[in-house]
Amino acid sequence: MRKLITTISTIVLIGFSYATMAEDDGAALYQSKTCWSCHGKDAKTPLMPVYPKIAGQNAEYALAQMKDIKSGTRNNGQAAAMKGVMGLVSDTEMEAIAKWLSSVK
Repeated sequence: MRKLITTISTIVLIGFSYATMAEDDGAALYQSKTCWSCHGKDAKTPLMPVYPKIAGQNAEYALAQMKDIKSGTRNNGQAAAMKGVMGLVSDTEMEAIAKWLSSVK
């Protein structure tokens, strides 16, 4: 029984560590991929009023928008300006950024 509790505790702790690591990775990627230069360091204060505030955005929605911009499916408004940047971001990196953005309050 004790071994079972230890195993379950370890699994839970690893899960929490992974979630924190993904959020940390998302925050670092947001900075290194230069998202902050238009959307603001906090993702709440964009450079220009027409740029969206993306902090707290639903992760699935944010990921879909990034993928659509990268693929060219979305090509209206500021999407054209973002296409070049998104070409430098992998799908895995997009997922981490989207997850981090959803956690920003």
